[in-house]
Amino acid sequence: MTESADQLRTQNTEGGETVSTRKAATRRGGGDPGTRGRTTIADGVVEKIAGLAARDVLGVHAMGSGISRTFGAVRDRVPGGSKSVTRGVKAEVGEVQTALDLEIVVDYGVSISDVARDVRENVIAAVERMTGLQVVEVNIAVSDVKLPDEEDDEPEPRIQ
Repeated sequence: MTESADQLRTQNTEGGETVSTRKAATRRGGGDPGTRGRTTIADGVVEKIAGLAARDVLGVHAMGSGISRTFGAVRDRVPGGSKSVTRGVKAEVGEVQTALDLEIVVDYGVSISDVARDVRENVIAAVERMTGLQVVEVNIAVSDVKLPDEEDDEPEPRIQ
């Protein structure tokens, strides 16, 4: 027979009355099952989330410096290579907090301060919602401006 959370115990007293009392059963494991154990989140996980969230902001043309985008374009052409969503993102992850450094290229004509604010808001919301970590800072370095007549560093794939 298993014990329930509360077990009913009945006693007879000297006067012949029956008195019922509840005795708390012992629980195994202690506490809420959701709090048992530890969850760790790798830096790369936070970097991917932040990279995708930053790219979603209107006015962000690309992530990373010119050199990292050039190497990325070469890597993307290699069979089996994939577009790196972490390009231009560096995360430092602690147990409850994280800090991020982003390097972005903005489109010509947009307000850089507005784009930076929007990137911060979007990245913080996505990282905190998905990981539960507190984002203490998001540092943004604008490494370039994409002019309308410039060609992309990343050529179109030959196979469609």
